[in-house]
Amino acid sequence: ISGSRDRDNMLHLQRSWTPNIDHLAEFGVKLTQHVSAASLCTPSRAAFLTGRYPVRSGMVSSIGHRVLQWTGASGGLPTNETTFAKILKEKGYATGLIGKWHLGLNCESASDHCHHPLHHGFDYFYGMPFSMMGDCARWELSEKRVDLEQNLNFLFQVLALVALTLAAGKLMHLISVSWMPVIWSALLAVFLLTTSYFVGALIVHADCFLMRNHTIMEQPMRFQRVTPLMLQEVKSFLKRNKLGPFLLVVSFLHVHIPLITMKNFLGKSAHGLYGDNVEEMDWMVGQILDALEMEGLTNSTLVYFTSDHGGSLENQLGNTQYGGWNGLYKGGKGTGGWEGGIRVPGIFHWPGVLPAGRVIGEPTSLMDVFPTVVQLAGGEVPQDRVIDGRDLLPLLLGTAQHSDHEFLMHYCEQFLHAARWHQRDRGTLWKVHFVTPVFQPEGAGACYGRKVCPCSGEKVVHHDPPLLFDLSRDPSEAHVLTPASEPLFYQVMERVQQAVREHQQTLSPVPLQLDRLGNLWRPWLQPCCGPFPLCWCLREDDPQ
Repeated sequence: ISGSRDRDNMLHLQRSWTPNIDHLAEFGVKLTQHVSAASLCTPSRAAFLTGRYPVRSGMVSSIGHRVLQWTGASGGLPTNETTFAKILKEKGYATGLIGKWHLGLNCESASDHCHHPLHHGFDYFYGMPFSMMGDCARWELSEKRVDLEQNLNFLFQVLALVALTLAAGKLMHLISVSWMPVIWSALLAVFLLTTSYFVGALIVHADCFLMRNHTIMEQPMRFQRVTPLMLQEVKSFLKRNKLGPFLLVVSFLHVHIPLITMKNFLGKSAHGLYGDNVEEMDWMVGQILDALEMEGLTNSTLVYFTSDHGGSLENQLGNTQYGGWNGLYKGGKGTGGWEGGIRVPGIFHWPGVLPAGRVIGEPTSLMDVFPTVVQLAGGEVPQDRVIDGRDLLPLLLGTAQHSDHEFLMHYCEQFLHAARWHQRDRGTLWKVHFVTPVFQPEGAGACYGRKVCPCSGEKVVHHDPPLLFDLSRDPSEAHVLTPASEPLFYQVMERVQQAVREHQQTLSPVPLQLDRLGNLWRPWLQPCCGPFPLCWCLREDDPQ
């Protein structure tokens, strides 16, 4: 079914909330053991584009900075990393990225664009160089605004108290100081109070804007325009490049808080605002499929649909869940090894090439897209570095029965939290957890009261012996296996730990892009379409 009207009919008949995504799965190949290489966006996206665990490229942290924190930070995807876009561009493909980037922008100046998509193999970019976040809409669910306001207010109170104490002591002749410390303390206190008042607006202007290639188009972005603008850009890219080979990555701003949703989808879902946002994203998928059909590209285009991580359980206000849900899988976004943070949808759709309705239960990864599309395009997978992804095409076509992944590692920042072993001769998928976060409250399945679960420190547990699960029988990871309950316990532990040692021997030390020095806001790196800090512009009309 290729026309939007037919898909609307399918929605009515099957009562599906996502008819267009369902269409891709029904007439494509569905991967039911598909995992991301990280449970948060920045490292997961780095792994997706490079086919490598993010610890290899340094797109991780060691101190709790799980993602890039600012557009004006110097960290980002290193220039010596090779993306599949770069290889396809060399093979003559037009390459485009529309939507979210969140892999860095500048290194030394506000215009060097060293981490920009155009420096990583894309011919064309339109979207957010950073990420959609609650702070873009001044939500109560805040990534950094609330913490910054609280810290600034605390410092204001300290300096105000210092100024008052010094002034009182001087007036009462209790201390002998000049008026200069009093004046400077008071001025600095006023500055901190003013900054605290305006920090929310500063974040909106600093991080929530749209670019076309190297040019800022909207700063700050106008939310109700974003979805129509993205679809307009997708359709324009397809029309411009339909006569030749192309790669287009559409990186939706959905379904991330603040769940920006057009008015005609608000209140439509039985599942609240999150459901509204999901349905709008599904409608966008349908619009893109219709555009492929209109340009005569459906049968010659491989479409891949996935997510970079699981739902964010901690994004909750009262009894309302804004971050999604992960069904039977334990944990969520930010939990390094639990399935709820890394198990993601995986759908490949290519009419006439891939068998419709095929379901694959073999372990696969987002990193597999790299070698798959590179080899489809006639390119060569780099031999000068470790590529952790595996070519999926034989599995998708049905010419191979098993995944090439015997082991997959699951990191939280730079720390290895878990590993899985596909024991093919038994048809068993083992999962070993070396480290797990302490859920709060106990047994909750998430770290409520925090933004995400930690990777290290006092709030994680190092298991000795590690926790063992059989995902083949226990996908919820609810039943810990012990030597008493699992005869193969020691054999499995020994084999997995051997694989971990072999994997770790392939790692090389690299600068960590998300650690403090690379993840601090630097005014001279801040993109601004006016004289800083007056960053404001609107350079295009409303979409047609």
